[in-house]
Amino acid sequence: MEWDKIAHREHPENRIDMEDPVPYPTTDDAPTTRTALVVVAHPRRDSLTAHIAELAARRLTAAGYRIDLLDLHAENFDPRMIAADLPEWGNREKTYSPEAETHMQRILAADVIVPVFPVYWMQVPAILKGWIDRVWYYGFAYGRSRPRLAGKRILWLGLAGAADDDAVVELMQQALSTQLDDGIAYYCGFAQSSVGLLAGAEEKRQRLDDAGNLLLDEALTGAVRDTHYAELENRALGFVDDFLAVEQIPA
Repeated sequence: MEWDKIAHREHPENRIDMEDPVPYPTTDDAPTTRTALVVVAHPRRDSLTAHIAELAARRLTAAGYRIDLLDLHAENFDPRMIAADLPEWGNREKTYSPEAETHMQRILAADVIVPVFPVYWMQVPAILKGWIDRVWYYGFAYGRSRPRLAGKRILWLGLAGAADDDAVVELMQQALSTQLDDGIAYYCGFAQSSVGLLAGAEEKRQRLDDAGNLLLDEALTGAVRDTHYAELENRALGFVDDFLAVEQIPA
């Protein structure tokens, strides 16, 4: 399967209407009005990141969620801070820029948020960090005794080129969990936050030797490549399933 040629489909009003959703066990009385905001932070629509985001969206759709797909690059989101979006510490009710306010409404409308992104330097990419900096503002995401995001849940899916068995993967997981679960989600009142790290995302998996030199594995080909990426897909869906299995905590 040619992962670098996966087609990205456009959908009206940023909604995904998935055909043949990835199966997920549901009950007849499961709510169908819940919304999942799936945030894609990769410049290429045919990327593995976009593909994993689509798989996650399918699984969420099968579990009864309506999908709001936010492709930060496709929507030309500007991650740079502007003067209109600087907090006013004495005014929690400040109206921010139209772009920021629009994104705030999409967040408020979502029950769960699933950012999908490549891992750069053990961090989220700049456009995703800028989305948090420009949208998750004082008075909106924090700064209240009862956060406006209280009770929401978030699953961060990060794709990394490091080989699965490289020791750096554990450090990467710790770094991302500290930044995203503790530094952002907990601070903003989320009821649940977890990081699903998908190592081994590159065809030439990366690792460091004892001297700190970067080594590249041989490129995966043929059936070995297909098996590898099928397993990576299954791991991604496993993270989504585990996330969905956690009972939602009332706000």
